[in-house]
Amino acid sequence: MDPFFFKTQSFNITNQLNFYTNNNCVFSIQQMKVVMKVLTMSDEKTKQKAIEAAADILGVDSIAADLKEQKLTVIGEMDAVAVVKKLKKAVGKVDILSVGPAKEEKKEEKKEEKKEEKKEEKKEEKKEEKKEEPK
Repeated sequence: MDPFFFKTQSFNITNQLNFYTNNNCVFSIQQMKVVMKVLTMSDEKTKQKAIEAAADILGVDSIAADLKEQKLTVIGEMDAVAVVKKLKKAVGKVDILSVGPAKEEKKEEKKEEKKEEKKEEKKEEKKEEKKEEPK
């Protein structure tokens, strides 16, 4: 084989990867929140099994379990289907209640909005003080 052939092939693959990453088609996983009802979670032992099974999934950031309501909440950059499959193998019957983006982003936005409002209020107070001083 001609060594030039390999150089051109790797160049084409690199261009394809750059195309996909620049257009956000591939490799874009966001923080997801998956809430599931684990019907077999009735005691501490099965609760621990469910938590351990969810922790094995790559990309899981946090896990919360509610024994009374039999709910398991998993947050992270992971595949929701992989989490459910793993839990079904470990503990049995699992129903998905909701899948959506994690709400951490909204909290950050609210904090930024509050900071901006405070800055605006301070500016207004300074303007009022300046107006009152020359009189």
